[in-house]
Amino acid sequence: MMRISTNTMYQSGINKITTLQSEQVKLQQQISTGKRIANPSDDPVGSARALEVSYAQGLNAKFADTRKTAELKLNTMESSLTSVTTLLVSAQSALVAAGNGAYSDKERGFIASELQGSLEMLIGLANTKDASGNYLYAGNQTSTLPFDGSKNLVAAVPPAVTPTVSNYNYQGDSNQQLLQVDSQRQMAVNVSGDSAFQGGGYDVFATLNNVITLLNTPIGTTNSLSPTQYNTELATAITKMQGSVDNVLNVRASIGAKLNEIDGLNLSGTDRDLQYSKSLSDLQDLDYASALSDLAKQQTIMEAAQKSYVTVTGLSLFKYI
Repeated sequence: MMRISTNTMYQSGINKITTLQSEQVKLQQQISTGKRIANPSDDPVGSARALEVSYAQGLNAKFADTRKTAELKLNTMESSLTSVTTLLVSAQSALVAAGNGAYSDKERGFIASELQGSLEMLIGLANTKDASGNYLYAGNQTSTLPFDGSKNLVAAVPPAVTPTVSNYNYQGDSNQQLLQVDSQRQMAVNVSGDSAFQGGGYDVFATLNNVITLLNTPIGTTNSLSPTQYNTELATAITKMQGSVDNVLNVRASIGAKLNEIDGLNLSGTDRDLQYSKSLSDLQDLDYASALSDLAKQQTIMEAAQKSYVTVTGLSLFKYI
């Protein structure tokens, strides 16, 4: 016949009550935090998976922040190039007007003055800075002035107006500023000045300077341009100006395509974030109804265990003597 000592009986009852108290504390902690997993030991597999999902969600959030930076840079350039386009189209209209055969040398001089102002405005736009004080069109040389407006163009001597050499040499570089806007996508968020203003074989600064020289040159006098030469040179300038406009429009189209892509990536990123949040909720969040039910059950068991302990420990042969 097995004998159970009084000490063993007491210790067994205390251990049971202690275990029940620990489980109650755990349930109360889960209910107060709303989380099913307080420590990795509560669910090692679930904890590891939650850590993976949290990391992926954090990375997704960083890409979203990078896209905001990219979007700001691209929108700033788009705004600047919109102004450039407006200016070039206006200059193009002035060139067409300059083809009026009834205009005198003086009237053509007025147009030349207008275009001189356009050239100076264009240089200002080409040297635009962003909100951080960096030059937009200098490539990676963001602290370098892209085009030095203090240098004049080398004007040709009439009647050879076309072969003009531009001293508005680009002083930046052609390197791309790449941002990681998604896990598998790096995006260039800058446009170099030589690409925007001197790309496609059309140097808009040289074109404007040439036509200014042309319009300031008298027609039909000794050592001046003949009407035929003037018309030929003007037609060349109009063609080149159209080429510069088309080049800027192509650059803007590329920027627009990138902005559209960012919109798409933002939608995908938002969807992923929702999926990550749901996965974390499934892994970590507490089922309150189940937890409250378990707590009530544990309290009932605890009360029963305590009553049982008191009853058992109160047994003694001395009560029956």
